[in-house]
This record gives sequence, structure tokens and C-alpha cells, in this order.
Amino acid sequence: MIGSEHPKHYCGVFGVFGHEAATELTYYGLYALQHRGQESAGIVSATADGEPFQIHRGMGLVSQVFNEDNLAVLKGNRAIGHVRYSTTGSSLLKNAQPLVVDCSRGQVAIAHNGNIVNANVLRDELEAYGSIFQTTVDSEIILHLMAQPKFGDRDNNLLHALRRIQGAYTLVIMGENEIIGVRDPHGFRPLSIGKLDGAYVLSSETCAFDLIHAQFIRDVAPGEVVIIDKNGLRSFQIDPHHDRKAMCVFEYVYFTRPDSYLEGRNVSYVRVEMGRLLAREFPVKADVVIPVPDSGNYCAMGYAEELGIPYRQAFVRNHYIGRTFLQPTQLIRDFNVRIKLNLIKEEVRGKRVVVVDDSIVRGTTARARVKNLREAGAKEVHVRVSCPPHRFSCHYGIDFPTRKELLANQHSVEEIKGYLGADSIGYLSLDGMIKATGQDPNGFCTACYTGEYPVPFDQKLDKYIMEKRKARGETLLDAVEKEESQPKLL
Repeated sequence: MIGSEHPKHYCGVFGVFGHEAATELTYYGLYALQHRGQESAGIVSATADGEPFQIHRGMGLVSQVFNEDNLAVLKGNRAIGHVRYSTTGSSLLKNAQPLVVDCSRGQVAIAHNGNIVNANVLRDELEAYGSIFQTTVDSEIILHLMAQPKFGDRDNNLLHALRRIQGAYTLVIMGENEIIGVRDPHGFRPLSIGKLDGAYVLSSETCAFDLIHAQFIRDVAPGEVVIIDKNGLRSFQIDPHHDRKAMCVFEYVYFTRPDSYLEGRNVSYVRVEMGRLLAREFPVKADVVIPVPDSGNYCAMGYAEELGIPYRQAFVRNHYIGRTFLQPTQLIRDFNVRIKLNLIKEEVRGKRVVVVDDSIVRGTTARARVKNLREAGAKEVHVRVSCPPHRFSCHYGIDFPTRKELLANQHSVEEIKGYLGADSIGYLSLDGMIKATGQDPNGFCTACYTGEYPVPFDQKLDKYIMEKRKARGETLLDAVEKEESQPKLL
């Protein structure tokens, strides 16, 4: 699943408290989390308590946004960082994170991974009471709720804010005296705690700890708020009575790096097990098993090992893809497909091929892959997928297409096989996918497969508020244009 077939990742968050090289460590942490967001990156740092925060954000990859000069300005012993894909809010510099405000409570910076399902309702309410928003991202809503002065100390303000928002949110927040890690009560997104030279580190994934040689301590529990300051680490629960865990199972399938650990399980091992179970559910006589890199690699290994079929890397991935100003024409057919993966024809010519992918969303790229294999001389092409068919949209932070654009929502598995031009197709069952994780089967969000959403949302109300906001904006624009059309006195 590549190109336009890929749902965009969520985001990645990182934070360091109590280390003289906090900014450098955050830079390397974001570098390790680059796969979670490639539209923008940012770091906020702080020195002594009460000193102004330093911030640098930009559009692009971490290595493009930061250099020695702008990193040198970001001094301090604590820092937080963010890499972003846009889910709520468009891909603009003003929406890059971390976001920073200076309010009656002091300076606050926030980095957010996830999606708040009641964001439009809260924003409408806050605007009605005079709040002025600078961005279109739902993360800013949390800052406005935290800035309200009527709930006592900062801990109570934060707790009040968190109890009002609904949906998926993993947060790293920096105040004037601390950094704070938050995971929503359902635990949709991962967040882990590490230590390095006595300093605390927070990260979306444990692979970032390996890069900076930090020691993994533990995961932040669903619904937990951890506050790290000069006195160490303390924590409390957002809702002590909430016990419905719903971690996004797609983290295991695709999003998380294979060298990371989720809930104590190495992701690469889980993906190999998915491949083994997929082979038991949908075996086939074949000459070679090939993955669609990179997320299909480990599942394909498990599939090949289980059936004793040779495993080959027949698709070669181009890791250096940037934007091109030339539009593809008939001169280079299937440009968007071929630029990312090229095929070693000798590996498949005259063979019965099993091609293993992590998922199929719209199906256009998967169809082109099957066509490429046929053109290269493959005798048979069997498609295997390491998760169930995606039939429903995600409302918790994955940029899946609408239901009408999801291939499996509109077509049966047999129809999908015909559309792809494959000899056979097999999707790993929901039970098999969850079994491979080795976790409690009741502890996952599987809404994109089943349509059962753990956090309710009101699409009609959202649509009404958005239309009202749009109409208000158009009225304001008409007034400005009318004023500008009036003759001016000299």
C-alpha cells in the first residue's frame, strides 16, 4: 500500500526534561519518529523558569526544517517536539506544532497526536465566549480550555480541559516549570517514558529511545497524566472510573516502526505472526512470496516461512522521493506507481507469485502492482493482505478516505479480486490480526474494519457548525469587499 493508497500517519510527539542537550535530543527523537509525519516539524525549548520559550517550526522533513544555526538558538534543559501529518486542519505553517501561547497561567506549549471528535462543538462554544483562534487545528482548543482562569491551579485546569475533550489524544505539554505527558482514556495512541542521564524522556515510540540511548521505563497508561518537574515524576488519572481501552490496532499493522515496542511486544514479531496466521487462513501453492515494502516485509516473511515458500525482495523502493514539477504523461505511464517501487522482473518471470501488502484502501495502486507483475511475466498473482478489509472511515486521527472511496466498502472480496486482476485474494481475519498481537482482544479500536466506534461523534452537528462558521466567514468577506468598493476621500 503506497502512494495515494497510504492513509496518512498520525503525528509524532517527543519531550525531554532535565538534560542540558534537550534540544539536540529532541531533534534526534523527531528524526526517529519521521515516519509518523512528514509535512511539518517543530521544537520548543526553555531555559530557566519564567524565561521566554524559544521556538522553531517549518514545513518539510526534520532534516529540512532544522540546521545547526536554528538549533543553536533553541537553548535550554527541556524541550518538546512534533512531526505532523494534517488530519484536522490543513497543511499550512500556521498549523505546524508545537503551538505556544502566553496566558494568565504563563507560557504553555503543546504537541498533539490524534483527533478530537467534539472539536467543532468546543470551538464554537469558545468563540461564542470571545476566544480568538490563530489556527485551524483542534489542538488549539486544548490550550484555550487550559487558559481559562476559573479552575484553580494548573493541574485542575488541565484536568478540566481533558475531561471536556473527546476522541484520540496523546499530548506532550511544556509549562514554565514542567513537561506533561497525556494519553486519552481509551489509549488510542502510544506514549512511552524513558530516562537518560537522570533526565526524563517522552516519546510516541520506543525506537526514538534506542537512537538517543535512553532507557525505556514504561508506557504511559491509558487515561494517565504524567507531570515531570524538578521533583521528579508524578501522575494521576483523567477518569479513574474509565476502563474501556481501545488502542488503534493499525499501529501494529502499519504505523509503528518495526523496531518499536507496543505494550511490551516488538512490532516486527507481531507482523511476522500476522503473516503466519495469514498463511494458515489463506494458503496457496506458489513459487515465491514478495512483500510490498516496507510495511509488508515482515508479514511476507511470516507467510513464506509458514508455507516453506522462498521469500524474495522483488520490489525495490526508492527512498529519495520528492515533489516533481513535471506532470507525468503517456511518455512515462503509471508514473506515480513506478516512481516509488520498481520491479526486478527476473524474480517473478514464469513464477506463481504471492504478493503481501499491509492493507488495501482505494485499490488503485494494488491494481497497478498486479498489472506490473503480469507484464513482468508472472504466471499467477495471489494477493494477501495482513489485516481485514477497510470498510469504514477513521474519526480518531487516521486520514482514511470517505466510506464511498474505500474499495471494500463498495465491493465484495470476490469483486475486489476481479478489480485487481488477481488469481486469488486473502485478507487476514479480525480474530487472526488481534491474536497476532498477543494482547487482550477487547483492548483495541477496530472501527475502520467493523464500524463500531468506541467514542461516539455527531457528524450532523459537526456539519451544521462548519456550515455556520463558513457562512459567517462569507458574510465577513462580503462586508470587507463592500467597504473596499466604496470611494475613498483624499
